[in-house]
Amino acid sequence: MTIRLGIAGGNRGGSFERSLASLEEEIELVAVCDPSDEVLRGWIDKRSGLEAFSNFEDLIESPNIDAVFVATPMPFHAAQSMMALNAGKHVLSEVIAATTLDECYALVETVEQTGMTYMMAENYCYRREAMMIKNMTDSHAFGDLTYAEGAYIHDCRDLMFDSNLARTWRGGSWGKSGDQKTHSSRGNGYPTHSLGPIAQWLGINRSDRLTLTTTFVTSSLARRDWALSVLPEGHIDATEDAWSDFTDSATTLIQTEKGRVICLRKDSASPRPHNMALHSLQGTKGAYISGRHTDEDPLVWINGISTGVSPANFGYKDMARPPELSDARGAEWQPLWELSNQYEHPYWKEYGSEATKAGHGGGDYFIMRDFALAVSGKIDPPIDVYDAATWSSVFPISMENVNRMGEPLKIPDFRKNR
Repeated sequence: MTIRLGIAGGNRGGSFERSLASLEEEIELVAVCDPSDEVLRGWIDKRSGLEAFSNFEDLIESPNIDAVFVATPMPFHAAQSMMALNAGKHVLSEVIAATTLDECYALVETVEQTGMTYMMAENYCYRREAMMIKNMTDSHAFGDLTYAEGAYIHDCRDLMFDSNLARTWRGGSWGKSGDQKTHSSRGNGYPTHSLGPIAQWLGINRSDRLTLTTTFVTSSLARRDWALSVLPEGHIDATEDAWSDFTDSATTLIQTEKGRVICLRKDSASPRPHNMALHSLQGTKGAYISGRHTDEDPLVWINGISTGVSPANFGYKDMARPPELSDARGAEWQPLWELSNQYEHPYWKEYGSEATKAGHGGGDYFIMRDFALAVSGKIDPPIDVYDAATWSSVFPISMENVNRMGEPLKIPDFRKNR
């Protein structure tokens, strides 16, 4: 079947055009929705016959679409996803899926009641590196997993204001709602880029689950300094007090049911080169660390595969070193790509050349491909509503952690009615 897709959010949705061009037999783009006439004209000029809507309600009422890609600003994802599901449309939602615990619960309930397909578009899970590590964890290459780190560090201060110097949602404005709690506020407001791959490596919501979390944040010095440097004197946000409820960097610790620990950092304000994805993983048989920048290879050490042994001084004092380790060196990192013949993910083996034409390291292509397969009933959504709610819940819980001076709080199990 060919899925007739409508995109809500012309700007972000536009970055998926290259992916859709490679999946024309699976997905046909038939409609776009955006409040900006200029954005809509840009789409119509490129694609003749495309339906254009300025109101989301009109989009989901169209009988000509089967599914909606919700690519609007983050504060609207949950409400619009639920509206589309209740209108009988399948939903692919941009991250994060929801911004409050009430929204997380309501989104899960809506998917369960409607029976429609829902998937969250966390493209970082589909990067070549992340999928190769997933293949290795599935193969038990690292042994039993014990610890993981993830960080999303991207200076987004230039996106805090629009051309009229009014705050965008990244700067704390949620439009008509008046609610100033966004991913820029005092919590971990954008956790899924770093948490998503880790959750899949650890089997979260499959063989393990997130149970307890706490978050600590820094002051918002870089965000404040940027506002003071670009805003004219007398502007309402050109004061130090305007940014007292925000943070530059948030660090979240999560405990899992199996006793593993996850450490996440989110920083969208500190001045430094963009780190698309920083990760590390530790197991009983090996470890992985991502490159610190785009020109540095990810590294692994796997016992029995990589060079050397750990601990390096095995056999010291009166302990007898086994003959096979008599001349062994200490453990040495090796580039992850040296193991690609053995551990490259099947997706990347078969579709890597097409994926690399798309955005976010190929992630955008695989997101669309898996969504089409899920709607067609060929696979379950790899990032389903339970994943979406669990990963996204870190945001509202993290703000409550900060309000309670770091008090650890429980993470709900959204799968109870699964």
